Amino acid sequence: MFKIIVDRECGCFKRSDLQNNIEVSSKDEALTKSLEMVQHMNNEFCAKHKFKVEEVGDTFLVKMQ
Repeated sequence: MFKIIVDRECGCFKRSDLQNNIEVSSKDEALTKSLEMVQHMNNEFCAKHKFKVEEVGDTFLVKMQ
């Protein structure tokens, strides 16, 4: 299993429909979902923060830059 974890939940994330601590069965699915999440967060949130994906073992961390 692979995890997608949002490292620090900003206010926009908490108000959104996005979920934290997601588990998926494949690495490709985890990478795709985490990149889609980051793209959405960077384009649709208030723009106070920028987000990136960092791979750590079997975990994809969505981190503030």
